[in-house]
Amino acid sequence: MRKSEEAQVHVSHATSDTLLLTLKGSWKLQSGIPPFTEIEKTIESSTGIQQLTFDSQHVTSWDSGLVTFVLRVLTYCTQHRIEVDRTDLPEGVQRLVSLALAVPEQQGTRRLIPSESWLARFGKEVMVTLEGANAMIAFVGDASLAFWALLAGKARFRRSDLSLTIQECGIQALPIVSLISFLVGLILAFVGAVQLQQFGAHIYVADLVGLGMAREMGAMMTGIIMGGRTGAAFAAQLGTMRVNQEIDAMITLGLSPMEFLVLPRMLALSLMMPLLCLYADLMGILGGMVVGVTMLDLGFLQYFNQTQASLSLMDFFLGLVKSMVFGVLVAMAGCLRGMQCGNSSAAVGIAATSAVVTSIVFIVVSDSILTVIYNAIGV
Repeated sequence: MRKSEEAQVHVSHATSDTLLLTLKGSWKLQSGIPPFTEIEKTIESSTGIQQLTFDSQHVTSWDSGLVTFVLRVLTYCTQHRIEVDRTDLPEGVQRLVSLALAVPEQQGTRRLIPSESWLARFGKEVMVTLEGANAMIAFVGDASLAFWALLAGKARFRRSDLSLTIQECGIQALPIVSLISFLVGLILAFVGAVQLQQFGAHIYVADLVGLGMAREMGAMMTGIIMGGRTGAAFAAQLGTMRVNQEIDAMITLGLSPMEFLVLPRMLALSLMMPLLCLYADLMGILGGMVVGVTMLDLGFLQYFNQTQASLSLMDFFLGLVKSMVFGVLVAMAGCLRGMQCGNSSAAVGIAATSAVVTSIVFIVVSDSILTVIYNAIGV
């Protein structure tokens, strides 16, 4: 829409006590209604304003936007005891304004939402938290029963679903794991190099990157990646099945959703996470090696030998234990939020988002607990 066709209002003084509002252009909601601030400033800055009139000869078209603007002007003038002359407004606008003002609003008819005290709000939050904790405990119990049925050879699920989920959690996740792990190792080496070069100890960048990736960063970064990638996918898949009532149909047929849907996903992610973690460790060490060779002028064999001397199988084992725990937690968080999904399309997105947040929280908390345990037992 051209500038000349946009809704415009010009404020001027017709007389010393009369204000003239000249309306121009197209007064439609889609065109945008001019702000009311200019009129307020003019009235407040002027003294002795007793009347306000309209000039709508230059209005090309209008809809409810013009009616809304006029009603706002009338309300403001009534509050300030200013008389309004509406005779020059379009006939349709005058009828609609008269109809809107014919029956005044009755006092006490609006629905008032009583304000809650902070204690009531706190109590509701506590109740919601307890309900979520109960649902999580029940889900863990059902998952444990499904795993026990698997050990007893009584779990009912399709082996093809397990193979497909393993492929989705494993091979298809290698590109993003490779990229993130390589960059994390490169960043660790660069940050360590800046500090260690001041003491001439840049060779220990290999120790920093190797131990950091093997014991901590490899497992954590892999867990976060899988939480954002696979955990959200699990929640979206199960949430969509909940919306389409496929889970209800399975229960009607006598199939356990925990065994048929949740168990294969938990097994697949738990099996793939240690392998992905080991691969992430190697990619991170490779990223650190790039910095060491190119920036610190270390030889390839020198960096490799220093990394080999600083690492042991126990370091890799501790990281693999963390990754296995992270895999179980990510799978449980994704499946839990998917099973708790509501019956709308928006609920699927909410479930996926909640699965990612829950996975990251679980990963950070469990990593802290495992680190304290490792320190307590001296490994």
